Amino acid sequence: MEAEIEKCVELLLQGKVILYPTDTIWGLGCDATNEEAVKKVFEIKHRIEGKSMLVLLDKSDRLPMYVKRIPLIAWDLINETSRPTTFIYPQGYNIAPSVISSDGTLAIRIVDNNFCKKLIGKLNRPIVSTSANISGTPAPQLFSDISQEVIDKVDYVVPEKYADSTDYKPSRLIKFIDDYNFVVVRE
Repeated sequence: MEAEIEKCVELLLQGKVILYPTDTIWGLGCDATNEEAVKKVFEIKHRIEGKSMLVLLDKSDRLPMYVKRIPLIAWDLINETSRPTTFIYPQGYNIAPSVISSDGTLAIRIVDNNFCKKLIGKLNRPIVSTSANISGTPAPQLFSDISQEVIDKVDYVVPEKYADSTDYKPSRLIKFIDDYNFVVVRE
């Protein structure tokens, strides 16, 4: 796995887009701090710019590097969540501008996939994670569901053997309202 991680880190640092397994479904990813790489992901998905994407981190300790002020309740929810959950934080920063929503929020999931954790740790920055499909089509649950068009447009496909998800659906989405309140956007 180490050689695969090294290869992916090298590609991500060059601004390339990879197709990779996450703790939920297969994702299109790039260095989340590289605006040009993020634009490539939008192009592959035929996605309207302005519709933000989420990012993955390997551990919650890194949150202050990308969120200006973390709501107090966030720490409790992160520690109590047993299924893949993406949290939408106010005031994202230090990230490619098109990853941040027009209202300034940033969606982040602390990933639980071994490959992703190691990749993010070695890259030492977040990676974009968006479903590996063309916008408007169903999100593929398995690698075999990914369209050939998407596969052909990415710079690299991580071997399927690194997929260890058991929850083949997009993550739950929770948006923080203030220090003590949140809303479930997607169950």
